[in-house]
Amino acid sequence: MMVKKTTRTSTDIRRKQIVEASKEIISNEGLLNLSVKNIAKRVGISDSTIFRHFKNKQEILMEIVSNVEDELIISLKKIAMQRTPAVDRLHEYLCFHVKYLIKNKGITLLFFTEASYQNDEPMKKKLDEIYNQIKHGFCKIILDGIAEENWDSGISTENLAKLYMGIPLVLNIELTLNPNKFPEKDFCSKMLSLLQAIMKPAGAS
Repeated sequence: MMVKKTTRTSTDIRRKQIVEASKEIISNEGLLNLSVKNIAKRVGISDSTIFRHFKNKQEILMEIVSNVEDELIISLKKIAMQRTPAVDRLHEYLCFHVKYLIKNKGITLLFFTEASYQNDEPMKKKLDEIYNQIKHGFCKIILDGIAEENWDSGISTENLAKLYMGIPLVLNIELTLNPNKFPEKDFCSKMLSLLQAIMKPAGAS
């Protein structure tokens, strides 16, 4: 029993190492430079070892996307479903999202670009689910805030959600241009202030 447990743990760790190495290559060198050879070199294993854990490069990419769901989407959903005031949830939702993107160097945006470029239908379908889940969580918070009479009831939540989904694009540009000087807290505060200003009820000071 102990031997099986050790083997399973070793496999889980190796898979994680392969995924993390792949994310680093994508972030630093681009998706075009993601190859089994480069992944193996970064992890310090042979090419054949990669294939003992993943069938091909596409399976590695899908694993990374699944990690996005586990690490980002589930957390954002929990934030959106909280019973705290919508204003507080919006701040937490936005800042958690920004923090995740910074930590992962805007990797989700790279996947959206790659899926479109390669016309990868399974990847596009999965990314579409992620995109809509983020929008759904955001819209719920906005609708709750409108019900609490904090924000303008005439605001289009769909259009506002599209504006919100543009934040990762701006963030990725900022990270690319200023990778070592990016003001995380300042960026989050500015984006939050912008959203608040857009949603301010008519006549509010």
